[in-house]
Amino acid sequence: MKKIPDNITSFLHDQGYVIVSTIDKSGFPHSACKGMVEIKRHGELYLFDLYKGRTYENLQQNPHMSITAVNEHKFTGYCLQGKARILLQDTLKAELLKAWEDKIASRLTQRLLKNIREEKGHPRHPEALLPKPEYLIAMEVEEIIDLTPHHLK
Repeated sequence: MKKIPDNITSFLHDQGYVIVSTIDKSGFPHSACKGMVEIKRHGELYLFDLYKGRTYENLQQNPHMSITAVNEHKFTGYCLQGKARILLQDTLKAELLKAWEDKIASRLTQRLLKNIREEKGHPRHPEALLPKPEYLIAMEVEEIIDLTPHHLK
């Protein structure tokens, strides 16, 4: 497991979501947006998945995955690669579910505030319609790649 530096932890917490990439049984990549729930400095991070779809199927076949997060405005980003474990809903800790609920409430609040400021986005509030998570992805980080172009560092 690779330790996650504080600056990368802060960067990931600042993102609304990350892109999770897995590999399907034919060897093709699959990417999906997921919400980060918790990041452990020692090198483990947790993401909830609301549906048992392709990401779930792929991780059952092959635990290798990556998460990617970028800040377009600052032209920075990171890709974390590692192996996943699937934790089903009935084994989840109450504090992780609470952290997810808090994150959804925060996202909903931010959307409402943007709408009030006339920065219209989605006509509904999709966060309020999300189902409870089906399972948790626990990823042990093995590699961290800085996506910031070298000439900008």
